Amino acid sequence: MQRRTDLIEDLMSRFPHVPREAVIKEDLLRGGLAFDDAALTDNENGDVKPKSYFIFSFDHRTLPELGEAALRRPPEEIVLTGGPYDLRRTVVSVRTNPSSPYRVKPDADGRLKLFLDDRPIAEVGLPPMPDYYRHTLANGKQVMEVAPTIQWGYLVYLTVFRVCQYFGAKEECQYCDINHNWRQHKAAGRPYTGVKPVDEVLEALAIIDEHDTLKTSHAYTLTGGSVTSQVGGKTEADFYGQYAQAIEERFPGRWIGKVVAQALPKADVQRFKDYGIQIYHPNYEVWDKRLFELYCPGKERYVGREEWHRRILDSAEVFGPRNVIPNFVAGIEMAEPFGFTSVDEAIDSTTEGLEYFMSRGITPRFTTWCPEPTTPLGKTNPNGAPLEYHIRLLEAYRATMEANGLTSPPGYGPAGAGRAVFSVSSFMDSLPAED
Repeated sequence: MQRRTDLIEDLMSRFPHVPREAVIKEDLLRGGLAFDDAALTDNENGDVKPKSYFIFSFDHRTLPELGEAALRRPPEEIVLTGGPYDLRRTVVSVRTNPSSPYRVKPDADGRLKLFLDDRPIAEVGLPPMPDYYRHTLANGKQVMEVAPTIQWGYLVYLTVFRVCQYFGAKEECQYCDINHNWRQHKAAGRPYTGVKPVDEVLEALAIIDEHDTLKTSHAYTLTGGSVTSQVGGKTEADFYGQYAQAIEERFPGRWIGKVVAQALPKADVQRFKDYGIQIYHPNYEVWDKRLFELYCPGKERYVGREEWHRRILDSAEVFGPRNVIPNFVAGIEMAEPFGFTSVDEAIDSTTEGLEYFMSRGITPRFTTWCPEPTTPLGKTNPNGAPLEYHIRLLEAYRATMEANGLTSPPGYGPAGAGRAVFSVSSFMDSLPAED
């Protein structure tokens, strides 16, 4: 059996224009990493920011299967430097997998390192517990529960609706575990608020604003499950929009306001902008028509792929193309039993989608697929997509962006290897650094 070390070194040599940091980062995101008990956190009582499970589980095992890592959470993210590959500073979202060939543990001198095939390959830095996490709301809720921060503190992630109204096998996206993640946290007795009241969000943000004296947090994302009917008597645009309106009235200009929602009709999109949102993420998930219909059955039923794309283009007339940034889930193109069987086919398809949007000034971004075990695609594809797919996607993404005269999208922090903080894919690490 090929060692994982041999695989990553082969890809580094074959794709020298892709940063070596991105090769390792994509492998960690697609396959996860394990933690020695000594590398786990002390939850909210420790000095390390613990994993907040801000929307999905992003784990390769369920909570009951994680053992000690379910009781003492791993860190939210890690930062890698140095080692035999001389890695520049690389921020990686933590996706726990006890069976991973990557393991975070102390070396013989007690220094925390990332090991691959039992060889240390990087120094590991842990995110410090921010001062604002040490405070609670008046009702005792943790800031981490209401308004966690990710991307090394750059982004406040406001999952204000913790479940999705696309429900059941005939509607849920086949790669998404938002509803199961809600269920497993409730079953474990963890606080996991289903609908976050506006006043609690404002109180948590006030704590962050007071104690984030270095202004490390630059943006917030409003998101949650899709709304196909109403939540609290409000449709999707008004439900998510009420939070933006309240935040912008209370903290005008403090953060870049972003919303992740469905591709909505133009009038609804205009309401988002009127509420104060600056960046709109109407995620298109996967480009291929057949795969969209199979993997996003609820979105196909309620909206449909062609209408979804039409609405994305319409939203660019409201926000401007640069401020419309739809996400896709990189890797599900190759998920069995329906996905492409060759990397060439998958890259060709995804690049077609990138060209469709980028040629119109819209810059998509992507999240590296984590095959969560309770999802249909996670069950049939526990190893995810081939690492080569992810590396070639980075190459194709940058080439398509440059061919269309585009630069890195706003609201994601700095671009470039050694500078990027976006942690759930390497697209920002792989783009050229900008002043």
